[in-house]
Amino acid sequence: MQNILVIGYNNRNIVCSARRAGYNVCSIDAFRSLDLQECAYASALLEHKAEPKLIELDVSKIKAQMVAFGLEFDAIVPGSGTEMFDHNCFSCPVLASSPENKQKASNKKYLSKRLEALSISHPNFYSLDEIDAIEYPVIVKPAFSSGGLFNRIARDKQELFSVLVNLCSLCHRRLDLEFMAETVVIQDFLEGIPSSVSLLSTKKEALSVAVNEQLIGIPWLSRLPFAYCGNITPFRTDQAEEMEALAEELILDFKLLGSNGVDFLVTEAGPIVLEINPRFQGSFDTIEKAMNINLFEAHVGCFRGELPSKPKANCFAARGIIYSDRELFIDRQLLAAILREKGADIPPQGTNVWPDWFLTSLFSCTSTREDTILSLEKGAKRIKTFIECKTKISSS
Repeated sequence: MQNILVIGYNNRNIVCSARRAGYNVCSIDAFRSLDLQECAYASALLEHKAEPKLIELDVSKIKAQMVAFGLEFDAIVPGSGTEMFDHNCFSCPVLASSPENKQKASNKKYLSKRLEALSISHPNFYSLDEIDAIEYPVIVKPAFSSGGLFNRIARDKQELFSVLVNLCSLCHRRLDLEFMAETVVIQDFLEGIPSSVSLLSTKKEALSVAVNEQLIGIPWLSRLPFAYCGNITPFRTDQAEEMEALAEELILDFKLLGSNGVDFLVTEAGPIVLEINPRFQGSFDTIEKAMNINLFEAHVGCFRGELPSKPKANCFAARGIIYSDRELFIDRQLLAAILREKGADIPPQGTNVWPDWFLTSLFSCTSTREDTILSLEKGAKRIKTFIECKTKISSS
């Protein structure tokens, strides 16, 4: 197997890992970042709408783009946002769990019932037909993955309806409770440390590769309170072994293959399972840097029934995702400021970035968690200070 096609919303980490593993890799994604283009044999743009929904693939267009690459592909690897596409649409193998198993793992209602059956701690789940029985505060979020961008807290019934109206407007609808019942999840809002376990799995075994701390709603990275802002690997907690055991149990129970993740909340009462991510996770970069592993090669090995040895951390690796607080045009000067930092997901010159949208990623790898965070914060401050100064000059 040599020629790989990755299809997803943002493929940079997958594509560059595959390139380091020695594959010819092509990409169809929504960003075509500069560093992705450097790693890929060729790349094309995935058309999408900037609204909270999974990407619906136009199979005929994807096939035309595949032909244009001029390669005979040995396998397709789905990235974020394209987890559920039909494997039967393509003649080459798809290195991913079956859409049926991924659908079950991604379905928050199904997951809640399964966790209850397995006696695994999880937030209470509420349906809209029992709205009078809800105990507040609750968190309202899309039923699909959205990086936390659309998550909202409701502290009473009036606030809940306000949140539902807002989410409906994002989908260009008036308040429609039947539509909302299918597209949002309402759960108890719990206090704790957001974290995750990243795993590799075959049909018979699952291996926890890393426990990660999640950076959620970090003010110097995003103004959105629940935006996913990156990871720190490893996460040192006395609940790590319990989290790994629970995650391995769930991945095998849902019959997931390759690289997958389970999100947790570390609380005083113990770990709480939040959701399963049946795909490559945002912690991809920090795991590779901290654990000295090529995740793409390990993912491919799972489909041969092979798991690597359990890796050990050699540093604290962090990824910080900077979101823009305003509309930006990526000109030569701004691109140069971004390139001066140690980062990835570099936006191409001449593109626009919308408010509260992903701008770029910063990396740090040090011997302590504190130094890693400090390094990220300094880099983010330099970029944001440059943007602020540039905006003032332009408006004067």
